[in-house]
Amino acid sequence: MAVPTGAAGGADMTRGDGSSKDAGDTFELEHRVEEVLLQAPRRYTRLDIHQRAGISPERARRLWRSLGFPNVGDEELIFTDSDVAAIGLLEQLRATGLVPESVQHAVVRSMAQAMSGLAVWQVELLHQILRHNNPPPEEWPDRLAAMLPRLEYVQNHVWRRHLVAAAGRMLSSPPDGTDLRTLVVGSSDLVGFTRLSRRITPTQLIDLVEEFHGIAADVTTGHRGRIVKTVGDAVLFVTDGPEDAAQLALDLLERTAASELELPELRTGLAIGPTLTRFGDIYGEVVDVATRLCTHARPGRILVDHALATALDGDRRFRLRLRRPIAEPGYPKLQPWGLRRAPD
Repeated sequence: MAVPTGAAGGADMTRGDGSSKDAGDTFELEHRVEEVLLQAPRRYTRLDIHQRAGISPERARRLWRSLGFPNVGDEELIFTDSDVAAIGLLEQLRATGLVPESVQHAVVRSMAQAMSGLAVWQVELLHQILRHNNPPPEEWPDRLAAMLPRLEYVQNHVWRRHLVAAAGRMLSSPPDGTDLRTLVVGSSDLVGFTRLSRRITPTQLIDLVEEFHGIAADVTTGHRGRIVKTVGDAVLFVTDGPEDAAQLALDLLERTAASELELPELRTGLAIGPTLTRFGDIYGEVVDVATRLCTHARPGRILVDHALATALDGDRRFRLRLRRPIAEPGYPKLQPWGLRRAPD
């Protein structure tokens, strides 16, 4: 957690070793915060980890890198008892075959990337809470220690809830022999957002992004979809059913246009087909098609591929109109259809 130098109070007095008193106080505060977050002091070097976890130096180094952390020197006291236990458990999962060796590092890397993003915004949130309540910095570790168990409980519960949802989706639509599922992939972005971001303040930019991400999350879950990723003004989502995807895209368009923050107009591309899902991400031609359709859609419009238009044909809730073919390298016959909501 970032702690401003001098936050502990007092004048900037120089110590005998040339360092300032404020710098020393800040280091001590960071050390206390670290022990609260890790719930254990640093005890071991990289060589100690190899011996205690019973794995080779190279495997330990790769696991540490897969977790998203840089290499450390042989003599640096970096690791805790919890690190030893975690690396040992990862090796047990590999040895028992629950996590095959061929995908162990991919599993660890995907988990670490998700946790890294979660940790960044949580620390920012906790920092804002502490600054708002304005306790003395020396009280921060105790305040964190009181908040963490509650945050950890809620986080664990939400994780288990998402496990239930993911298991339900897998059981209701098992993959074929190639781990492919038929999914509808949607790609949406705000038109002109980059130009707009140059004309507004950072605070306004954050408000716009949070507004759009909030709308996208609410609409997507409301139509039994799942957000795969968000990147600034763009969102990538999937659904199992064509009708859910069409309703989702239309509602997302309308909710964005009705925002009180006057968000830029939205455009969306939808495509259906065999999709590879792996470690929370999606791959395949259908992802490229949805993205390209989004790029070619006019502001406030939705384009769908021919396969999805065929799946929606006959549903009286929607209106589909054939558009000009799109000339794209590698996709010489990309035939888009415009999707609109049917009049009442």
